[in-house]
Amino acid sequence: MRDFTLCSYKKILNALIEKKYIFQTFSDFLKNPKEKSIILRHDVDAKPNNSLKFAQIQFELGISGTYYFRVVPQSLDIEILKRISGLNHEIGYHYENMSSCGGDLEKGIIDFELNLKLFRGYAQIETICMHGSPISSIDNKELWKHVNYKEYELIGEPYFDIDFSRIAYLTDTGRSWNGAKYSMRDSVVKNWAKELKINNSDELIQRIKSGNFPKQAMLTFHPQRWTDNQLSWAKELVFQTTKNKFKYILRKIRSTS
Repeated sequence: MRDFTLCSYKKILNALIEKKYIFQTFSDFLKNPKEKSIILRHDVDAKPNNSLKFAQIQFELGISGTYYFRVVPQSLDIEILKRISGLNHEIGYHYENMSSCGGDLEKGIIDFELNLKLFRGYAQIETICMHGSPISSIDNKELWKHVNYKEYELIGEPYFDIDFSRIAYLTDTGRSWNGAKYSMRDSVVKNWAKELKINNSDELIQRIKSGNFPKQAMLTFHPQRWTDNQLSWAKELVFQTTKNKFKYILRKIRSTS
């Protein structure tokens, strides 16, 4: 099976459905976590129309996910955001205020407040999630060393409000389900992909079908990487392969500095 296509994405969802998982948005999970549940998280870093296709597939299957939009032109398409929200999905803010404001805390807080207000003009926002901003040396989570995001009527941020030592976390970062060596910040306390021996979507599907998949998990997708169009698929493969090499070198440099 060619990976990172809408076809492979549907097969992942169908495998989870067959095994009777309950699909919860992140906010629903925080309020009332089910014993056997999946959080479908989508980071809308670019190509928002790809995220709309994901949202439509889920809607047709009767399930919901969470979509985090950035405040940059390649991510924030208001009409698509409203359409995804209208399909019973959660909308969240994919914040990057520390890196976009050059590490200036005061500017970062003001920027966060303005952007959150912008989002709340179009959808109910209960959760946020940091954007990794891999090129920047600044970690966007640093904002919360000085401010409590729950003061903004927010109930959660995945990297702070989920115990990932107990709840499985798998992400397609690096265009691989085991791309930890390419990840700058999208990592948690436990390498679940390595432990579960999952490198690609085929192995993820087989692990789910075997019945040896964790009862609770967050699966993070970057929909811009997933397409059935062969030319777009090939371009994304080349782009991500080059990006992975750059991120690997950058990680090495930062680890020795």
